[in-house]
Amino acid sequence: MVAKRSKTDGIADGARARSTEGLVSVSFDAVSVRFGEVTAVDDVSFSADAGTAVALIGPNGSGKTTMLQLIAGLQDPSFGAVNRPPEVEVAYVTQHASTPSWLPISAYEIVRMGRFRRRGLLGRLDADDKQCISKAADRLEVDDLLNRTYGDLSGGQRQRIRLAQALAQEPNVLLLDEPITGLDLTSQQLILDVIDEEKAAGRLVFVTTHNLDEARHCDAVLLLNTRLVAAGAPNDVLTVEHLRSAFGNRLLGDHDGHDHASELLMFDDHGHSHHP
Repeated sequence: MVAKRSKTDGIADGARARSTEGLVSVSFDAVSVRFGEVTAVDDVSFSADAGTAVALIGPNGSGKTTMLQLIAGLQDPSFGAVNRPPEVEVAYVTQHASTPSWLPISAYEIVRMGRFRRRGLLGRLDADDKQCISKAADRLEVDDLLNRTYGDLSGGQRQRIRLAQALAQEPNVLLLDEPITGLDLTSQQLILDVIDEEKAAGRLVFVTTHNLDEARHCDAVLLLNTRLVAAGAPNDVLTVEHLRSAFGNRLLGDHDGHDHASELLMFDDHGHSHHP
């Protein structure tokens, strides 16, 4: 567990120059989540400011998805507090789509659902809604897919449609659960570009990942193994010592002599993928 003073400074400092007054920040104060006898998250404290991309990395079962659910308000802490403004707009792209691929629904209808929070299920879309949908589709380069049936799309195309739906919500906090795992290179790059664009616009982005390069792409990293092993800038967190503490025998390889894990292979049979 990082010291209480450094847990705030380590993440917030990286984005302070880009942080804009009045935008959303999120903090955890000694948060724990227990499901019966099982502890999913153990006494985690950190803070993250607007304009930051934060990677959550750790072995399967380390609490990454539970952390996203806490931020989204889908899970209550057993102990401690999750602090965020009550007016926060959160968009959460889960690992597995809630819409069955066999459902005869168009990609456009999937993206359109991003406006339901503002318009309601039966509300009519106005010009602003349609512009948000069009802009989100353009950013993910799925304009030409909107008239196709969602279930006929590839795994990468579906993931881009789902992220377009999230962007259509106009969130100030974006939660992505392993967003590029198993995707084609084009889809991976488009999603990484969106992460950069969202943080540059002052939004707060959380990304769970098993990939060191993806974690380094972010401003800050939370390394988890139920507890918080380390938090801060990627080069400070993704060291051999910290990674071995989190992953144990799942971590193999040598380091580069600078105590940074640059060519390490993590064996974590999490089995997550976006199926074509």
